Amino acid sequence: MTEITIYDTTLRDGAQGEGISFSLEDKLRIADKLDELGIGFIEGGWPGSNPKDEDFFKEIRKKRFTNIKIAAFGSTCKPGNKVEDDANIKGLIKSKTEIVTIFGKTWDFHVKDALKTTLEENLRIIRESIAYLKKNRIKVFFDAEHFFDGYKSNPEYAISVLNSAKESGARVLCLCDTNGGTLPLELKDIIASVKSKFPDITLGIHAHNDSDNAVANSIIAVQMGCTHVQGTINGYGERCGNANLCSIIPNLELKLGYKCISSKNLKKLTIISREISEIANLVPRDDIPYVGLSAFAHKAGIHVNAIRKNSKLYEHISPELVGNIQRILVSELAGKSNIFLKARELGFDFSENSENIKKILLKIKDFEHERGMQFEGADASFKLFLMEAEGKYKPFFDLKGFRVIVEKREDNSLISEATIKVIVGGVGVHTASDGNGPVNAMDMALRKALLTFYPELNDMHLSDFRVRVLDQKSGTGAKTRVLIESCDKEESWWTVGVSENIIEASWEALVDSIEYKLFKEKKKIKRS
Repeated sequence: MTEITIYDTTLRDGAQGEGISFSLEDKLRIADKLDELGIGFIEGGWPGSNPKDEDFFKEIRKKRFTNIKIAAFGSTCKPGNKVEDDANIKGLIKSKTEIVTIFGKTWDFHVKDALKTTLEENLRIIRESIAYLKKNRIKVFFDAEHFFDGYKSNPEYAISVLNSAKESGARVLCLCDTNGGTLPLELKDIIASVKSKFPDITLGIHAHNDSDNAVANSIIAVQMGCTHVQGTINGYGERCGNANLCSIIPNLELKLGYKCISSKNLKKLTIISREISEIANLVPRDDIPYVGLSAFAHKAGIHVNAIRKNSKLYEHISPELVGNIQRILVSELAGKSNIFLKARELGFDFSENSENIKKILLKIKDFEHERGMQFEGADASFKLFLMEAEGKYKPFFDLKGFRVIVEKREDNSLISEATIKVIVGGVGVHTASDGNGPVNAMDMALRKALLTFYPELNDMHLSDFRVRVLDQKSGTGAKTRVLIESCDKEESWWTVGVSENIIEASWEALVDSIEYKLFKEKKKIKRS
């Protein structure tokens, strides 16, 4: 098996993505996760560009890793500068990494219009920067910035840049599609030409995703002989992002037989993808291949019926290979197989051809069509729905009424107050509570009413709240779907509510979240 070196740039390129701002602690945590995944190299940042990256290289030296090697990133010395006096080069040496990746201009247009220098001076600063770093016992990887655009503009000069880097001692020549606009077949032809001229040095690929081809270009580059692949976790990066390693690695491993990381580590791909999303404070994309929540989710009845016979009929790999799971969705598109498999997944023992399954299917279709109710993202609400269909649903409390007041005061502060009346075991309870918003106020008031009876609610809290207007043409009278995520020490769950009134929709989802928690705890008591 041909081994492919994976070089992760999440800590630098990924940090340039809109909405991402890693703290020093974030960067150190991500480094740990990448080491756990078995990545070969990670680019820690640009030590000459900001104090945070300088601090990172100081702190990272204190850590010990099993797999990763740390690289510092920077540019060649500036035109007209002596390499030994250049602040950027000094910063790279000061980082004390075994490896330094420097980029140099390959596109003649960039040399003239961005650097404002001559083509020959550009070659000089590349040669001298690499040679000087090598003289300081540093291994140098060279990123040929804008290589493909440069090659298309002036192939002779682009090749001369690679020659200068190689002759000066660069260990890797990484071909960069920096603007992300190169298409796969033209990239293939260019790499074939480069490979014929540089058969005895490691070639790499660094692709951006501006034309949605970064993953495809990276894979083709490997097939054409590149053995060094750069990218980021989840494709984070500037503009449209970088090549997504969460797609590249399983494609190379599972589809083409290349060796990137161990099969044991490959099974960690999904969880590490999601953990890094959390560190980046970004919601994980459900539709991302291989590791997304929807990557192996099935909604159409005919698909679900087929995968019951053999999952290969609608799944290109087994989800377990990348640490993901198969999911069955329930909606108006569902057939009996969806309901049957989803019920079984949630622990119900229905017969596929039972009257219950048929009634549930009809009711779901009616709920989704008439009310806009959607269970596919709310397993907890669906479980309660199934319990009701089975005749096992008995609410833990009954609502007598609630009122929510939102007051804007003279100092421009907004105060929300909820008052709730409930009956619990024949006992009436009347409580009120403030909150930072109407839903929070309702949640606080309801808990206040129930905690005396159900103290187990103490370890549960709401962790996410999502609202969607179902019919925008209806304006303020449109139906609203509210999804609430709740969690305790053991798990998280989603519930749903739908109404023309956002407060009522929120109440429905809130009640389901609490009912689900209480049923869960009741089940525990029965087992013990």
